[in-house]
Amino acid sequence: MTPSTLQSSLEHQPRAQVALSAALASGPSHAYLFRGPRGAGKRAAARAFAAEILGTGAEDPDDARRRALLDPSPHPDLVWLTHSGAQHLVEDVRERVIRAAVYRPFEGGKRVFVIEAAEAMRDESQNALLKTLEEPPRFVHLILLSSEPAALLETIASRCQPVDFAPLPPEVVEAVLAESAEGGGKSAEEVVAAARLSAGDLDLARFLLGEEGGKLRADSIAMDWKALLADAEAAGADAEAAAREALEEEKAAGLKRSARDIADEAKRAGRRRRTELLDLGLNLVAAWFRDLAAVSSGAADVAFNRDRLAELQAQAARLDPASARRAAELVQDTRQRLDLNVSEELALEALFFRVERLLG
Repeated sequence: MTPSTLQSSLEHQPRAQVALSAALASGPSHAYLFRGPRGAGKRAAARAFAAEILGTGAEDPDDARRRALLDPSPHPDLVWLTHSGAQHLVEDVRERVIRAAVYRPFEGGKRVFVIEAAEAMRDESQNALLKTLEEPPRFVHLILLSSEPAALLETIASRCQPVDFAPLPPEVVEAVLAESAEGGGKSAEEVVAAARLSAGDLDLARFLLGEEGGKLRADSIAMDWKALLADAEAAGADAEAAAREALEEEKAAGLKRSARDIADEAKRAGRRRRTELLDLGLNLVAAWFRDLAAVSSGAADVAFNRDRLAELQAQAARLDPASARRAAELVQDTRQRLDLNVSEELALEALFFRVERLLG
């Protein structure tokens, strides 16, 4: 691993590339906040940057970088904190970051702590982390990754150097998908559609090409609100079960976990995934109406759902573009209302009833 390899991992993130290259040249700061949308490459950049930091001053820099790049990494001075449920548990942050940061490096002269999805830290965890951010040992470097930096306390964000990541261009997402396993067996039009619908989120594009994402997309296009709810419920149940299993494994490995903690955290993970899937489904519905408006206006080339142009053209032939745009607005309004904890079933039923009346 060399700085040039770090630069290549940031090929489509010029601002982050400049910032991190300059940091390595002048000496990295004690804390960074990698902020930007999901799927923009923050995780890969953090691993590459951490590898460069750990290689500095190591007896064998190349070997230190190589081990730091492995996932999971066997390097003793790289601590990577993820969460199994909807939030980072307070004890995890205290034990694996705050208390561990006071110990000198096992090898070389640096220690790196990466907190993935930093916005998932509770306020208690963030407040506890403040002292480590304010007065870290000279050998400690912290990297916080966040897709929702507004959810972080201002006191946390202000103590980190921000590194901004932009959504990936659709053509970049298309190229990555075409060369990956997710794109295998998919038509070029399906890959283009997933890339455009993802809005630069590579992880989301991959999901849309999978079985679960494909079903969600089909149910959204069919405007089947009961199926959308069922999709969200199934995803939530799977997420809850996966979180419970991961938390039980951590408890068996010696981490403090009460039965109530495990149950509560697993339920939160399930609710979060359920909400995410339902919101994504509605966003896909809005994208379909947006495409209908574009096709009926003679602008089929800007449609997101490029693999279903024939279906779009058939529906658009009998639609007023203004009605399609209004339908998209109704969907976005419902997405906002769901944030207010209104009844999901009633909200979706009302939405699709209004859409049916609007579009005839």
